[in-house]
Amino acid sequence: MNRTYFGTDGVRGRANSWPITPDVVMHLGRAAGRYVLRNGHAGTVLIGKDTRLSGYMLESALVAGFTSAGMNVVLTGPLPTPAIGMLTRSLRADLGVMISASHNPHQDNGIKFFGSDGYKLSDADEAAIEAAMADPGDLAEPSMIGHVKRIDGAGERYMEFVKRAFPRGLRLDGLRIVVDAANGAAYRVAPELIWELGAEVIRIGTQPNGTNINAGCGSTAPQACIEAVRANHADLGICLDGDADRVHLIDETGRLVDGDQLMCAIAETAHARGALAHNTLVATVMSNTGLERRLASRGIGLVRSKVGDRHVIELMRQTGCTIGGEQSGHIILSEFSTTGDGLVAALQALAAIREADRPASEVLSRFEPVPQLTRNVPILRGTSPLDQREVSDVIDRMTRRLGGSGRLMVRASGTEPLVRIMAEGDDVDLLSEIADEIADALRGEACPHPAAVEAATAARPLHPQLVRST
Repeated sequence: MNRTYFGTDGVRGRANSWPITPDVVMHLGRAAGRYVLRNGHAGTVLIGKDTRLSGYMLESALVAGFTSAGMNVVLTGPLPTPAIGMLTRSLRADLGVMISASHNPHQDNGIKFFGSDGYKLSDADEAAIEAAMADPGDLAEPSMIGHVKRIDGAGERYMEFVKRAFPRGLRLDGLRIVVDAANGAAYRVAPELIWELGAEVIRIGTQPNGTNINAGCGSTAPQACIEAVRANHADLGICLDGDADRVHLIDETGRLVDGDQLMCAIAETAHARGALAHNTLVATVMSNTGLERRLASRGIGLVRSKVGDRHVIELMRQTGCTIGGEQSGHIILSEFSTTGDGLVAALQALAAIREADRPASEVLSRFEPVPQLTRNVPILRGTSPLDQREVSDVIDRMTRRLGGSGRLMVRASGTEPLVRIMAEGDDVDLLSEIADEIADALRGEACPHPAAVEAATAARPLHPQLVRST
């Protein structure tokens, strides 16, 4: 499907640059509203956001778009992405919207959609909304303009929902836990939730100012949490990203526990209870081969999806599996949530630690990873350097060079203007040479200097379909 606006996780880009501008986002809201109403629904949309300064601007634009189409709007203020999925279903809303660019810096923002079932919209639904954007359509009559209200206590509702993922009767008394909320959407609910369960909480990344989300904190910059765990002799560190749908943990030694290790611990714990559906875990092609080997040694299967939590969830629904996720920390536990939820995943780890009565380093480090090297190469938004012959030739040559001794993945990011390179195998020097050669090919004519990337991205015009003559 050719996509003009939607990527792998909603619509995303630099705030106040196409397509994340108030006029485009207003049209997006109007088109989504018309699509919902066209399908005979009552017409209520729930809108949440993270803590980016641009969130206020985009929230107002969405409200204008939805209400002009005749949809009623319920606003939650800053809340994690999984909370919006949960509340959309709980409040019987017809649509949920999260304004967030997840782990990206504050300059970026995005729009994610949830259906009435709490799951992210399908490709077909997104295609229908894109088609509706090309047709201005009729606006609602004055008497049919939508109403807007702000819901109170949304954070408390979400916290009670998350507690269902923690065994009743179990508490965290005596544990000292660092909570790093990345100055993002979970800045209030995450530390409060862990404190309510009995732990002593050391808070970092809980003072958002609109521009410090994910800045030197959170799951993409865990060093601050690592240092806080060591300095405070904490039992665990919880590193969320900007919208709290992914998590990395830090054990008491200061060692990072990524999504692969966390999935392994959760899956093995469920398997031991006889509660792992189909004795299988769903991961992506990026997950480490060490995870696959460890699970196989325990009689647990692993199936792989394309990169992206939407693809993981789709495969989970197809196979009936209930646990899945990504190395990046998106952990989906369908028994509790319809999307990745960093807090739900963290509570599963804490339950395993508490029940085993052993330190995090022993409970969460399940396997020795196969060496894996990554490179991220900036590209111009909207370009496809992987389609260029000189680049594909280098990738083919490096694939042959690696042979059967490892794995090579080169893909365009669906959330950032990057090409991601992953090389995995036992020969680290070979992996480095292969990744560097591919990166050099991408940095040639296919990828200009980062300053040119910035300038071209900022200069992209409004989509022609949204330019209306007067």
